[in-house]
Amino acid sequence: MSNDLFSAWLSNLDLNFFGTGQHKIEAAQLLKRIKEGEDIVVLDVRSEEEHKYLSYPFMLHMPLQELPRRCQELPNDKLIAVFCSSGTRSAIAYAFLQLQNFEKVRILHAGNAEMGALLKPGMIRSLEERTAA
Repeated sequence: MSNDLFSAWLSNLDLNFFGTGQHKIEAAQLLKRIKEGEDIVVLDVRSEEEHKYLSYPFMLHMPLQELPRRCQELPNDKLIAVFCSSGTRSAIAYAFLQLQNFEKVRILHAGNAEMGALLKPGMIRSLEERTAA
């Protein structure tokens, strides 16, 4: 990516952008929208090692370092919620995808603890029904 492209993108991230939270989605809101039937891609950009020990079957696993060569696998017409355990890699993936013209990308504002707290039997059942379809 060129410095000019990144500089132009970065220049648009003002108080209005951050103040309205348009760059993120909360876990509860995301899971509610999935449960209601919205087709959302939840992109897990954690490492292979992390994924091996804790994975989420409803997420598409694509480690951050693979994103540049695999981003064409992602749909440009659906919301993409980017997940990692701390938010750092999600922010990097968000910036990268924005610069690749993915306009419907958001940072999933949740780590493993928040996701685990929300994944109760009713939600898991809804997610199972969605992935079985």
